[in-house]
Amino acid sequence: MTAMISGQARSRLLPPLCLLTLLQTPIASWAACDDPPTRRVNWLHCDKQGVDLQGADLREAVLTQVNLSNANLSGARLSGADLGRAVLNKTDFTGAALRGARLVSAQLNQAVFVEASMSSARLDRAVLTGADLRKADLSNARLYQADLTGTNLTQAQLNQANLAQADLTDAQLTNTDLTETVLSRAVLEDAVLTGAKLCGARLDGATLLGANFTGADLSQATLAEARIDGALFTDTQLDSTIWINRQRCRPGSVGECR
Repeated sequence: MTAMISGQARSRLLPPLCLLTLLQTPIASWAACDDPPTRRVNWLHCDKQGVDLQGADLREAVLTQVNLSNANLSGARLSGADLGRAVLNKTDFTGAALRGARLVSAQLNQAVFVEASMSSARLDRAVLTGADLRKADLSNARLYQADLTGTNLTQAQLNQANLAQADLTDAQLTNTDLTETVLSRAVLEDAVLTGAKLCGARLDGATLLGANFTGADLSQATLAEARIDGALFTDTQLDSTIWINRQRCRPGSVGECR
């Protein structure tokens, strides 16, 4: 026999049920776009185009899918913030702190990161075409399959970063630190790497057509099965480098694998 619940009993059950519903509601849905910029603020899906957030403290903020195009975030503190799939085209992050920030699949076309601190940041599959990353610290960062076409990475720190399968066509990497960086199957066609530090870097299977390595240090790097047609290796250090044919270059090799 099906038990019948009286109207009075049902009225007593409603408050707990309502409370349970509230507890099960994702916190992300409580985003308040009018909230001021503070640490851990939740601006999920918010439209903040062109806002001035210079020097703002947005550490550990929820900025997933936010639109901050053309915004001023110079000097802002964004370490640990989640900017996954955010729209950040032409946004100014000059001198900003983004250590450990998450920018997976973010749109960062022509964004400015000059001297930004981005160590251990996650930028997998992010689009950074034409971005300015001069002197940015991207050490230990993840940029797997990121689009860095035409970016300026002059004097940036990319040591021990993961750029596997990234597109660096026409990128400027003059005097950039790429020590022990993973560039497996990356595309560096017509990229400029003059004076770059690539000691122990992995370039296996990479496309290096027309790349300029003049004066670069490729000591102990791996170029197995890389495509190097038209690439320049003038005065390039090739000490114990694994060449495209898997031959190890002799110690002291310069400009040519011997």
